[in-house]
Amino acid sequence: MLGFYDYTVILTYISFASAVSGIFLASAAHLRMAVFCLALSGLCDMFDGKVARTKKNRTDDEKSFGIQIDSLCDMVCFGVLPIVICYKLGMKHIYSMVILIFYGLAGLIRLAYFNVTEMKRQEESDEARKYYQGLPITSMAIALPVFFVLSPLIRNVQVRLCVLHVLVAAVGLLFIINFRLRKPSPREVFILVGIVALAVIVLMFVWEGWLFFLHRYLYRFLGKTFKTAFLIVGGLAV
Repeated sequence: MLGFYDYTVILTYISFASAVSGIFLASAAHLRMAVFCLALSGLCDMFDGKVARTKKNRTDDEKSFGIQIDSLCDMVCFGVLPIVICYKLGMKHIYSMVILIFYGLAGLIRLAYFNVTEMKRQEESDEARKYYQGLPITSMAIALPVFFVLSPLIRNVQVRLCVLHVLVAAVGLLFIINFRLRKPSPREVFILVGIVALAVIVLMFVWEGWLFFLHRYLYRFLGKTFKTAFLIVGGLAV
C-alpha cells in the first residue's frame, strides 16, 4: 500500500479522524462535541512530533512524509474544523465569512511556508526547532475550546459574537506575521495540555453543571456585587 503506517504517524491519523468527526458533529449542530474533537486533535498534535522523533532510523522519505502529512492534517484539524464550528456559532454574515476565509487562507499559507522551510532545515540539521516562526496553527485548538467554555460568562450574545470575530481575525493574522515565538518548555507544554484537558473535561462531563453554576450562583453574585458597588459609589458622590 502507498504511504507509511508505522507508529510515528498514528497520532496524526487519529487527529485527522477526530477532526472529520468534529466537522460532522458541527454540521449537525452538536457544537459541544465538535469543540471536544478539536481539543482532542490538539492533544494528539502536541505529542505526534515527539513520538515521531523516538524512531532514530527514519529514512528521508519517512521524514518528508511526516512533514507533509502533518501539515495536511493540521489544515483539516485546525483550519477547516474551526471554520465550520465558528460558522455554526454564528459567524454567518458576509463580513464574518470574509474573516473565516482570511483565517483559513492564513493557515494554509503558514503551513505551506513551514513545509518549505522545515525541509530545508532538516537537510542542514536533525535538531528539533527551538522557535516557531509566527503563531502555530494548532493554537486554535487551545483558543477556541477555552473561548467556548468561558463564553457563557458573556451573557450578551452580540458581545459574545464580537469577541469570537476578534479572536478568529487576530489568530489568523498572527499565523502570517513574521515573528519568532519560543517553543514551550516541557513544563509549559504540561500546562498547555492541562488547559486543553480541563476544557475537554468540562465539555464532556460537567458542561450542564458549569452552566447551572453560572446561572444559579455566579451571575447572581456578580449582580449583587455590581449593585452594591453602584450604591457605594452613588453614596460617596452624594
